[in-house]
Amino acid sequence: MQAFEISLSALDVEWQRYAVIAENLANVNSPVDAAGNRVGARRLLSGPAVDFQTLMTTDLNNREPVGVRVFAVEEMQDPVRSVYEPDHPSANAEGFVQYANVDHGQEMSLLVKTMRVYEANLTAMSISKQMYMKALEMGRTV
Repeated sequence: MQAFEISLSALDVEWQRYAVIAENLANVNSPVDAAGNRVGARRLLSGPAVDFQTLMTTDLNNREPVGVRVFAVEEMQDPVRSVYEPDHPSANAEGFVQYANVDHGQEMSLLVKTMRVYEANLTAMSISKQMYMKALEMGRTV
């Protein structure tokens, strides 16, 4: 049942990526506060659950199921964007408000990509289930 475990790990990672993207979209118009704290875009870093060297040196018969995992969620170091809004409570002396530099278009394209990867893993799980069920049927007839 390794196919299920691998797909489940990918579903978990993509769900977490989806949550990070949703937070980024929610903070598109979050201003930088007076102390200079800002809510910037974050990115989820993921990759294989085991490193390539370990995977290649492990005996084929003794391999555990591997999938993917989350390594970290990093804050992007993009500069802030300044918008002229003199009536805003967070405006500086010149009338500019500094916002987190979250690119709405980029976040939406990442969201679509994440949804497609999530769907692909659901499909892989469905196909694996069909293959296991067929194998059980074949075992019953023998």
